[in-house]
Amino acid sequence: MSPRGILDLTRPVNAAAAGLGAPVGYLVATGTLTPSVLFLVAGAGLITAAGNAINDYFDRDIDRINRPDRPIPSGRVSPATALVLSGLLFVTGILACIPAGTLCLAIALANSLLLVLYAARLKRVPLAGNLLVAYLSGSLFLFGGALAGTEGAARTLPLFLITFLAMMAREILKGAEDLEGDRAFGAVTIPALIGVPRSSWLAFACAAAADLVSLLPQVPWWSPLYLVSIAVPDLLILGGAGRAAGCRDGPCVRSSKATTILKAGMFLALAVICGAALTGGTGP
Repeated sequence: MSPRGILDLTRPVNAAAAGLGAPVGYLVATGTLTPSVLFLVAGAGLITAAGNAINDYFDRDIDRINRPDRPIPSGRVSPATALVLSGLLFVTGILACIPAGTLCLAIALANSLLLVLYAARLKRVPLAGNLLVAYLSGSLFLFGGALAGTEGAARTLPLFLITFLAMMAREILKGAEDLEGDRAFGAVTIPALIGVPRSSWLAFACAAAADLVSLLPQVPWWSPLYLVSIAVPDLLILGGAGRAAGCRDGPCVRSSKATTILKAGMFLALAVICGAALTGGTGP
């Protein structure tokens, strides 16, 4: 067992990014920040790390083909260690959310259950797994908004929808990248059902829909300045998905760097939205 392997298993950068989704959600909902969001940062980060570990546990056979460098197939972490670590992280993350209130705790409990369900079963169910990952990504902002109550959570719905659609695009393309290994172990994904070319165009349609939602006058800070600012990440999201459009196999999608560019566009869009919320937010 390698300490570096355990760290890699939890994907700390990914977990930290998820933790930051909570204060972004609260900021979008209220236009302010409060020290209480630190409970949500810890909870979201730990639960995401737990989800990463349990996902690698259930994916260990497929990863021997698709991702042989990951901690379990490379032998740096045993499956049993990954399972125990995941359980500890889930429990710690849920406990961290208790001071944030009932609504935040309920979301944390529901998302923890969904992460286990995704890793164990839904990941291999066409569309259902993609929809769940997209929901879980967007729900980080609902989670942050929920610290301000149900009204706060409602104010984050536009951001949830943008993230949901962009993540759907990325998930479909990731499925295309991993098509060879998924087929070898009988995982029926969208690309396996409809082929890589149609999947890449479906991902492009989801990215275009995410861009459209970001341009609608549904947020308090909607203005010409906001539209100019959000145009850059929108172009990255659309351009990233567009790079894979027309690909006929997984290696083509992988070499296009479509998922990497999409991810960069999503992070930039969050930065623009945070800036807009700070300068023209709703107030508490």
